Amino acid sequence: MEPVFCVESKNISCVKTVYPLPFRVILYMVLGVTVIVTVCGNLLVTVSIIYFKQLHTPTNYLLVSLAVSDFLLGFLVMLPDMIQLAETCWYFGDILCKVHLSFAVMLCTASIINLSLISIDRYNAVIHPLLYRRKMTGNVVLLMIFVSWSISGVVGFGMIFFRLNILGIEDFYKDFVACEGRCILFQSGMSSTVSSVLSFYIPGIIMICVYLKIFFVAKRQFLSIQNTTCMTSARISNKKQTKATKTLVVIMGAFLLCWAPFFLCNVIDPFISYSTPAALMKTFGWVGFINSTLNPLIYAFFYTWLRKAFCLFASGKVFKEDMSNITLFTE
Repeated sequence: MEPVFCVESKNISCVKTVYPLPFRVILYMVLGVTVIVTVCGNLLVTVSIIYFKQLHTPTNYLLVSLAVSDFLLGFLVMLPDMIQLAETCWYFGDILCKVHLSFAVMLCTASIINLSLISIDRYNAVIHPLLYRRKMTGNVVLLMIFVSWSISGVVGFGMIFFRLNILGIEDFYKDFVACEGRCILFQSGMSSTVSSVLSFYIPGIIMICVYLKIFFVAKRQFLSIQNTTCMTSARISNKKQTKATKTLVVIMGAFLLCWAPFFLCNVIDPFISYSTPAALMKTFGWVGFINSTLNPLIYAFFYTWLRKAFCLFASGKVFKEDMSNITLFTE
């Protein structure tokens, strides 16, 4: 059987894998639902926090930053990647490929860094509750968000457009990897190590250390409260903080389960002569993307105020009258 190519010029074209129609339909359906849930879920989180004035808090600014990165990841990265995965060719040109890869690295990094910033916010709320409002002001949180997006943008666009990802292996990339109709993130050993450390390992270690500290302190506080008899308000406060901490531990657990396989392979692959199957790397990449799908679902499950906000939007009440001042939760 004659091989099928992505473009007419066979000398420079990638070979196209033609999947059976039923398989392509299933692929589009499964990945399409994933993209829709990611985009709609994170858009709803963002709009809810912006619309309802009671939700205008420093902690929720971080949630908006996370939801925006996840929303953009679904729309700008997962959607075109779904088409490439099903069609096995990239039909949008070289420049858009570089933009696509830059956004992929940038938005994944931003999402992960935002998760680490949320853990730091929880740390201050639980460990230093009396100083929390003074330390985590709106301006401080906005500065944290600005730094996280700046780092993500430099890592994403800097690495791709300055070709730092293939620094030192340009000839190998040109001879054995590059072809028309392919858009993949190919990295040297140095590039994969540095980018993985910045995008995953440092934020991941921060989250693990912070949550372990929170766990032990929360446990100690719970034991001390159990030994008192006139601490009703303290008990209520501790219950709220414990619930919030559990929520974010679930978020961190989902993050580690989703992204750890990809970043482990990403670091190891260049040092084993790129012997990891391309299909496995692509699968691990999509498992990582699914972390952005899960985040708003986790919020909706744990946060009563978000479920109320979702219901108000779904019922259309917010479009009929101004409900921005409605009370979604009580202190």
